[in-house]
Amino acid sequence: MATKLAGLNGKTVELNPETLQAFKTAFKGQVLSADDAGFEDSRKIWNAMIDRRPGLIARCTGTADVVQAVRFARQHGVLSSVRGGGHNIAGLAVCEGGLMIDMSLLRGVWVDAARRVAQAQAGCTLGDVDRETQLHGLAAVLGFVSATGIAGLTVGGGFGYLTRSHGWTCDNLVSMEVVTAAAQVLRVSETEHTELFWALRGGGGNFGIVTSFEYKLFPVGPDILGGAIAWRGEDAKQVLDAYREFSAKAPRELTTVAVLRRAPPAPWLPKEVHGQPIIALFVCHSGKVEDGEALLAPLRKLGRPVADTVMRRPYAQMQSLLDATQPKGRRYYWKSHYLAGIDSRTIDLAAEHAGRIRSPHSAILLFQIQGALNERPAGYSPAGNRNAAYVLNIAGAWESAADDAVNVAWARECFEAMRACSTGGTYINFLTEEEGRDRIEAAYSPADLGKLAALKRRYDPDNLFRHTKSIAA
Repeated sequence: MATKLAGLNGKTVELNPETLQAFKTAFKGQVLSADDAGFEDSRKIWNAMIDRRPGLIARCTGTADVVQAVRFARQHGVLSSVRGGGHNIAGLAVCEGGLMIDMSLLRGVWVDAARRVAQAQAGCTLGDVDRETQLHGLAAVLGFVSATGIAGLTVGGGFGYLTRSHGWTCDNLVSMEVVTAAAQVLRVSETEHTELFWALRGGGGNFGIVTSFEYKLFPVGPDILGGAIAWRGEDAKQVLDAYREFSAKAPRELTTVAVLRRAPPAPWLPKEVHGQPIIALFVCHSGKVEDGEALLAPLRKLGRPVADTVMRRPYAQMQSLLDATQPKGRRYYWKSHYLAGIDSRTIDLAAEHAGRIRSPHSAILLFQIQGALNERPAGYSPAGNRNAAYVLNIAGAWESAADDAVNVAWARECFEAMRACSTGGTYINFLTEEEGRDRIEAAYSPADLGKLAALKRRYDPDNLFRHTKSIAA
């Protein structure tokens, strides 16, 4: 009986049993069909808004399996998608009816402490990398949630608590191993296949499948000063005004994230504020703990905080403090802007729309990123946006599909209201499923977008890797 898969350009591909068996024989890992044990778990990703069903899932055990999967997809004209951590808001990991190339089993991390580099396979999460690098008091520039996959984060740019000191995640890559659309395995770096190396540092997954990353590491921890300070929502404007001034003057080893939401039933928050509007500042000082204590003293005395968990703690623990806000299986819808700064209009709008939040899980976040990334030249990497100082993330999150419309509407209304505060740029990793060409153009400079399109034609002329925020021209 023939197996039917979604093909390229909307076609259906029929594979006879012998063809499918030949692929399975050449493939070391599992090739799962809908009736196989493990298929449902493998296809489900972090965002429950995404409910696509691949025709096959190829669970890779190494680079050789990735090569076999790419050859198979290319030879038979099969639509394919690539799963790393499965944490992308648009659900790019899962294609409908095609072949999911699943790299989530590739979780190896190797640290060279003397060189201060780490090699990590593409299925790793942030937590996997932090666990190994922190054994040596070192860290890579990664994100804020430990369950996030490193692959999508990095090829889309990436930012986190260390970005102010060292730039985008992709600015701190040493090399990558890449499987191209022609099923070639390349090592790309500043001296090898340099144009492809450039494209994959923020240009997304359009040019090949990265199977491993080599990151620069920096001395961090193992202990840092970090945690959260929370105030009642009625104090939001006062706190945001202080946050604006404080964050603009803070040294680069200190990063703050402002969060406006309803208080979750978390043990660090008093019961009387549970379910009530709050504003919280998450802070991470990666320098000397004593220096951080002095810097944070004025902030901790601001107004009447309802909670303060800032303390000496392991850096790896700091990296997971936001994890509980983003569990797998919740419904998520995000919108975002880059901001060049925070002014009174930004503060007023953030406070206003925080007051309209419809779900106890939704939030408005301001991530502080200004510093090293602003000093790189234009065109250094496609991640670009070197004029950005903050990332505004309008993060809708809720439980029931019946609540989709009201929560999506809230996020869109907030996004449109705050458009005037934006630089005009946007973060490619935060684009939702329906956002198209205009938002891709907002993510890149015209010069970089043209260069990316030319490299797409060179490395993937048939657009095999199309289940992405595509840059094909």
